[in-house]
Amino acid sequence: MNINLLNDSELELLRQLIAQSQKIVVCCHQNPDGDALGAVLGWTEYLRQLDKDPFMAVPDMFPDFLQWLPNSEKLVRYDKHPERVEAAFAEADTIFCLDFNRPDRMDKMGQLLEQSTARKVMMDHHPDPAIDCVLKISRPELSSTCEVVFRVIWQMGGFDMMTKKTAVPIYCGMMTDTGGFTYNSTAPEIYFIISQLLTKGINKDKIYRNVYNNYSEWRLRLIGYVLYQRLQVFPDKHASFFSLTRRDLRRFHFIKGDAEGLVNMPLQIKGMKLSISLREDTERDNLIWVSLRSVDDFSCTKIAERWFNGGGHLNASGGRLNCSMEEAERIVRQAIAEI
Repeated sequence: MNINLLNDSELELLRQLIAQSQKIVVCCHQNPDGDALGAVLGWTEYLRQLDKDPFMAVPDMFPDFLQWLPNSEKLVRYDKHPERVEAAFAEADTIFCLDFNRPDRMDKMGQLLEQSTARKVMMDHHPDPAIDCVLKISRPELSSTCEVVFRVIWQMGGFDMMTKKTAVPIYCGMMTDTGGFTYNSTAPEIYFIISQLLTKGINKDKIYRNVYNNYSEWRLRLIGYVLYQRLQVFPDKHASFFSLTRRDLRRFHFIKGDAEGLVNMPLQIKGMKLSISLREDTERDNLIWVSLRSVDDFSCTKIAERWFNGGGHLNASGGRLNCSMEEAERIVRQAIAEI
């Protein structure tokens, strides 16, 4: 099966960039998820095997259920260590931008990217890329950025020397960005890649448990609260939404990652095509994080772009609103009414 992505000139350019680079930064978007972290960790480990020493920078905290990933302790958070990250960007000659398509997806760290004179390489699967790069590997049709990374490593001839420290985060990213291979995952190439990753000795069942069966007691109580008291269902529109205020989050001892996957649950209702979640930021006032999920050919991307200053994929998108929760709920109701 042919899973190559690059043409000959792109492949040669990437080889030259890596060979010539002395100071490499590998980075991802704000609120890193499994795909972002998997891509950063997997690609960095591959570069290490090429005798490079990349600096891994993430804008902020990532979920507790991903902190078991190999080498995750080496990730440097910009919100905790701004001086170290700023110095790394200032010294970099090459920056790999993984799993984001615009500098503003990095929040404040995006300014460092825009100011840097380093050569930039993008590997991503989000539509409408808008980063000035010497090499842009943007494949919105693929399941995940981790799939992009695997295909590039494969084409570079790096599969034979791939270790579990590369294979595990790549598999984890592919798994989490497809909801355990339940959406955006019908291409046969995905399962060819999985079969190859399994030859590296990864335990896919344990990876699943580490991600999906690794929550606190309070996460389960939060789920019950959301489904019983906060869920608003609109059967005639085949849509639903729920909201979580800062007070709710405090009540259920919220830690980052506890709301992961909640937006998918209302889609278990028969006939449901769209689910939207609203979550108040735990620190900043008048900032509401929006997640959207849909099924089949119903596009939540268009809704995210029109109503929530966001975007994403056909069945999984996100955005943000700078307003109160009351106003955010009004906007969601209006959006659903106009579906």
